[in-house]
Parts: sequence; structure tokens; C-alpha cells
Amino acid sequence: MKEWWVQVGLLTVPLLAVYLHIPPPRLSPALLSWRSSGGYFTYRDQNIFYRDSSGAVGSSDVVVLLHGFPTSSYDWYKIWEGLTQRFHRVIALDFVGFGFSDKPRPHHYSIFEQASIVEGLVRHLGLRHHRINLLSHDYGDTVAQELLHRNHLKQVTKLGMTSRVILCCCCPKEVTCGDADSTSVSLHRHTLPWEQHCSSSGHLLLSNNRILFSILQYINQRKKHRERWVGALMSTSVPLHLIYGPLDPVNPHPEFLQLYKKVLPMSTVSVLDDHISHYPQLEDPTGFLNAYLNFINSF
Repeated sequence: MKEWWVQVGLLTVPLLAVYLHIPPPRLSPALLSWRSSGGYFTYRDQNIFYRDSSGAVGSSDVVVLLHGFPTSSYDWYKIWEGLTQRFHRVIALDFVGFGFSDKPRPHHYSIFEQASIVEGLVRHLGLRHHRINLLSHDYGDTVAQELLHRNHLKQVTKLGMTSRVILCCCCPKEVTCGDADSTSVSLHRHTLPWEQHCSSSGHLLLSNNRILFSILQYINQRKKHRERWVGALMSTSVPLHLIYGPLDPVNPHPEFLQLYKKVLPMSTVSVLDDHISHYPQLEDPTGFLNAYLNFINSF
């Protein structure tokens, strides 16, 4: 019970700051550098921030990184350099409403729109016919599932990029069960990495409570479209891989892992050290990167 109150407090503090119009802290030098090394493209009058780094010579592979809630593309900074040593292009974006991207209000934020923004970025960068690898986390997992669903339809109907390949490393909450506690993103996930991001990239999202609660509607979207998004994972011929931290309070061990393997027996799994929780790319960047590259290099 004590832990529950601590978690409520962690959510209440930034919301109270918003209500009192307390300005967010100044950007750290690291975040200023992150922003200056990126750029913007326009999707339906919205400015979307992204980073695009050229990497390994001789490789044609591209990886697109999809961040979680409530943070930004900065979630990937600890493994960015490692990815550039393997991939020809490493690309990450801030979803609309997050990070350095626009935060329109009022606005109906949806997973479908975020997936379309990813497709728009791929077109903008001229990568429609390239081999695309998706590396996703948390909120980004559901965006990846929607992209898998669309890609499957394109292949079935012989439209679009039939040669496109997506390799998805994710941790999808939708595969658990149909009740609200397990299909949605639990607010019980406020572990240390989230607290750190509240003072860095996370505060960019929490600048307006209307935006926050509008974006949180993705929880209901996950429940409503569970069949569509879990079905995309179950029916895809694209290789899937899960990188899992056993201490993850959102996807408790061992129940989540057992059910994941039951629902998606064709997926491979990497289990990190016992102390790794919900942000493995931040908590154990070396272990996370090695697990991902071992998966990628197995093809």
C-alpha cells in the first residue's frame, strides 16, 4: 500500500506543476545537443522532430527506433553509437505530443496517427523501398504492431512495399489478457529511469495536462483494438524478438514471459539480468544492445 501512494505521488507532482503553471526546467546540455543534431519534417501541419545518423559503411540496413510513454527519442541515446556501428542509417523520431515534436491541442492523439507519422518519415527520407528494422519500446510497441498490421495487408493485397522487412524487438502489453490491468500501460512503472526522464525528456510531454490525458487514451485504444494488434503479431511472417527485464513491473515475471511464449511461440526472447526493469535500453545498454544485435545478425 505504501508503494502505491509513492507511485501516485510521483504522478501528482508533475501534474501539480502543470496546474500551477510552473515552467519546466531548462534543457540540459545533453538534450540541447540531441535537439541540435536532429531536424524536423512536416506531417499534416505538425512539426515532427527526428534524428537520422549515417553509420556502418557497406551495410544497407536501416533501423527506426520507436520510443515509449511518457518520454521521447532520447530514450535511445545510450545505444545510439552502438547501433551506428551496425546499421547504415539509425533513425528515431519524437511522436506527436512528445519530446521536441509539436503538441497540438485540442487534438485526438491515436496510435493510428503515430503509425502514419512513422510512414511519413520513411517517405520523407526516401526509404520506402529499403529494408526497415523496427526497434520499439512501450508505447512504441503498439505503433510497431499497427505498422505490422498494415504491412501484412499490403503483402496480402499485393500493394505497396511487398519486399519490405520489419524486424521488431518489443515488449507488447496487449499479448497478456483482456482485462484492463494487464492490457494497458500501468502507471505503476515509475521506477528510477522514469524519474530521471521527468527532468530531461519527459517534462517536454508534461507541459500541458490536457495533452497528457489526451495521449493516455492509447490505453483504451489498446483494449479496443487488441484483436487487430495482437493478431498482427500472431499472423506476421516477420521475425520477432523480445528483450525482457525480469524486474519489469508493467510485465511481471514470470507470468508475462510464460504467456508471451504461449501466444507468440515463433518469437525469440532475450532475458536480461534479474535487476533489469522496464527501461532495459537505459538500465543495461550493453546487454540490451548485444541482445538486439545477436538477433539482427542471426539472419
